[in-house]
Amino acid sequence: MKMQLLPLSIVVMGAIFTFSCNHQPKESAHAGNADFISDSAMKLIRLDTARWRNIDDELKLSGEVSFDENKVVKIYPFSSGQVLSVNVSIGDYVKSGQTLATIKSAEVAGNYADLSIAGNDIAIAEKDMQNKDRLYKNGIASEKEYQEAREYYNKAMANAHKIKEQIQINGGGRTAASGVYIVTAPRSGYVVEKLINPGNFIRNDNSTNMFTIGDISDVWIWANVYETDIAKVKQGYAAFVNTLSYPDSVFEGKVDKVSQVLDPVSKVMKIRIVLANRSGTLKPEMFANITIHNTEASKMVAVPASAIINDNKKNYVVVFKNNNDVDSREIKVYKTAGGYAYIREGLQQGEQIITKNQILIYKKIQDNNNTSVGSR
Repeated sequence: MKMQLLPLSIVVMGAIFTFSCNHQPKESAHAGNADFISDSAMKLIRLDTARWRNIDDELKLSGEVSFDENKVVKIYPFSSGQVLSVNVSIGDYVKSGQTLATIKSAEVAGNYADLSIAGNDIAIAEKDMQNKDRLYKNGIASEKEYQEAREYYNKAMANAHKIKEQIQINGGGRTAASGVYIVTAPRSGYVVEKLINPGNFIRNDNSTNMFTIGDISDVWIWANVYETDIAKVKQGYAAFVNTLSYPDSVFEGKVDKVSQVLDPVSKVMKIRIVLANRSGTLKPEMFANITIHNTEASKMVAVPASAIINDNKKNYVVVFKNNNDVDSREIKVYKTAGGYAYIREGLQQGEQIITKNQILIYKKIQDNNNTSVGSR
């Protein structure tokens, strides 16, 4: 006979429970006996009521932790040049605006040189325009000469503005006339890619990024759903995640996206779960075990799963009416999910059962029944 381990000694409980060997009716082996469970024993048990509940369903999946792609940024060079220094390493946490690297660029130096020349052109054009304006007003120069001088001035201004915009695009205040520009973090997060080192030459027409920064305050979990389980997963379902690194921690999120296409090789469908990760415990590439939890439309009588007693491959509960009317009852369990056992047969809505230390009472009931049978 396989039974759950007794949480307390039978000898100790024998001092608490009082039994009688009188004849018992079939419907309750102890009805009519005084104080089958004494007042002191009542303090050691817990009662719960069988209730109608929506049937919970659980689906076990595997997956991995990933960045929230909306919070990942790749940093590309905006000008060619040579890397002078790199201030961060992979895994470093950086704040928005923090210096990542410095680069010396002939293009940036050229922009500042062009700006200086443009400034001289503006000064010359402005002086010529003012001179032509004065001569025109005195009738010495023609209106055409004045308009040409004014047009030249406007072109010089436009050229200078264009160069300033180019400098702004190439880092603005992070650049210097010497051609050195500073690469800064556009947002806070962790450095997950570093593809440059001091001394490297880079080109702005290269498609390779220099850094990737990811914020893991929220993460995505990508899970694999096999074809047979597709109908069991829908957007909005609750998801519970744990990892090999933190097996005792459960992270709760929701199914945020359900793919409509199966992978042609693995034949699985991908779903995305969004989790808050304020403590930064979850890291990208971690393996994850996922439990998808949903509630079916149908209902069934349910009791806490902890109340079930397994004896000889059968399931029992201890039904309580009062401390003199207690009996064990065989039940048929439909399934167990979400901490509840759903009862297909043997228990009615509203009946009370014992959910704590019930195994002790069950054992005493069995012993008492066996004694009654032997005395006949």
